[in-house]
Amino acid sequence: MNTKTKGYILGTVAAATYGMNPLFALPLYNGGMNPESVLFFRYLMAIPILALMIHARGRSFRVNRREALTLIGMGLLVAVSSLTLFQSYNFMEAGIASTILFVYPIMVALIMSLIFKEKLSLQTGICLLMALGGIAMLYKGGDGTTLSLTGTILALLSALTYAIYIVGINQSTLKNTATLTVTFYVLVFGVSLFIIRLLTGVELTIPSKWYLWANLLALAIFPTAISFLCTTSAIQYIGSTPTAILGALEPVTAIIFGITVFGERITPREAMGIALILIAVTFVIAGGSITLYMTRFRKMFPKLPRHHK
Repeated sequence: MNTKTKGYILGTVAAATYGMNPLFALPLYNGGMNPESVLFFRYLMAIPILALMIHARGRSFRVNRREALTLIGMGLLVAVSSLTLFQSYNFMEAGIASTILFVYPIMVALIMSLIFKEKLSLQTGICLLMALGGIAMLYKGGDGTTLSLTGTILALLSALTYAIYIVGINQSTLKNTATLTVTFYVLVFGVSLFIIRLLTGVELTIPSKWYLWANLLALAIFPTAISFLCTTSAIQYIGSTPTAILGALEPVTAIIFGITVFGERITPREAMGIALILIAVTFVIAGGSITLYMTRFRKMFPKLPRHHK
């Protein structure tokens, strides 16, 4: 198996496992747990798993004071993104919430354009309008019912905080820090948000049945530890752009589980909205590479010379 094949397999596994969030979270909600408690246990269980990975790969846990301050900010951003996404599951179908979350690459493009003065291409602008159109189609279903405004805002806030995290991590002092080490401390500092929430009035709920602890462990292993590890490895094999494009499988996985496991229904209008968002974001992530492939495709069918009479 060549390195590209390994990279695409790892990227697919990373996206598919991250899309398992609702598969393991929704039964916990049905068992009486709240989002803060689910995420508290998820982060708490993932931390020793990542610590073992770091030790096994011979990475260092050491960070300097400047890196630690940056990691605190990054950890809180990821925690807010996780919390708002998991809260949105209480207001809308998980597949739709995961699709709205997937607009974060477009938000990254806008942040880079507005703050760091990167040129916003016409293609990105058109894709932004497509994504907004897709969200609008999701917001109002074919039967006239609308999505929860609260749920929509929570999912968009999750996308925004994750986009800020991605921009921040690329602009910060962490470029030379091992990815596993960064992820470990992001979870360590991120869990503090849930601890604060639980200490200031939010009730700590635990699984009502013993077997639901397996769901918490699965959340820590699949969408957290395995997804992060496979993402890192995929980037090493095939680069960040193809890995990010494979991220389109995240909401697709969530939608499939939502329909098959939880009996969620997707109307034709919602399906069109989801397709618009996925197409728009994929084009934004691919950027110039799509233009390159389109040029190659056109060269396969050259124009025939005109015959003069």
